[in-house]
Amino acid sequence: MIPWLSVRDAFPPLTAALRRPNGLLAAGADLSAERLLDAYARGIFPWFGEDDPPLWWSPDPRMVLWLPELHVSRSLRRTIRAQRYTVTLDRAFRDVMLGCAQPRSDDETTWITPGMIEAYTRLATLGYGHSVEVWSGATLAGGLYGVALGRMFFGESMFSRSRDASKVALALLIKQLERWSFELIDCQMATAHLKSLGAREVPRAEFVRHVHRLAKLGPIPPPWVLDEDLVETI
Repeated sequence: MIPWLSVRDAFPPLTAALRRPNGLLAAGADLSAERLLDAYARGIFPWFGEDDPPLWWSPDPRMVLWLPELHVSRSLRRTIRAQRYTVTLDRAFRDVMLGCAQPRSDDETTWITPGMIEAYTRLATLGYGHSVEVWSGATLAGGLYGVALGRMFFGESMFSRSRDASKVALALLIKQLERWSFELIDCQMATAHLKSLGAREVPRAEFVRHVHRLAKLGPIPPPWVLDEDLVETI
């Protein structure tokens, strides 16, 4: 059993999270900015279906991507250096979320509900939510979004409408975050795709220690902007 939270209840300790399904911690509460920021600072994130109440997770182990360990293939490096795409930060947060919310197949549903879009758009307005946009001309070809606390970045979702667009977004974001003294990106759950990019699992307790340390560091003021010479570093 997991506890049902009212809007005034605090999260239970992470050690109370279930092993199956891995990391399920609590249900209920709301998606206010205060609740979401408190969750991320504790190593917790929301993930639930359109017809479900808010469900809160903190899996053990945790999938993370240490920035220096990003794997950039030769073909991706060529794509980035050819500048087929234009990449921006914090220009179209809501549009990126809408792109991420599109089902990948006809029988797939999305966990990025209208309520989630509204909640994370509020975080972007407050300077905590950030997006990477990959443009092909004037068309949004892909991107990703997440949440930043101090010098800690929590990745949420990415999408591509053109080849390698989301990988371009991730690679350039990581290079920029390195310059800003970020160290890792929270990837939440393990997937083969994330592993192919260099992500790996770490014990939850270790992950939370890094979150507590990095979240205390001074934030990068919004809106974020990519350095002009960043492509040359790929």
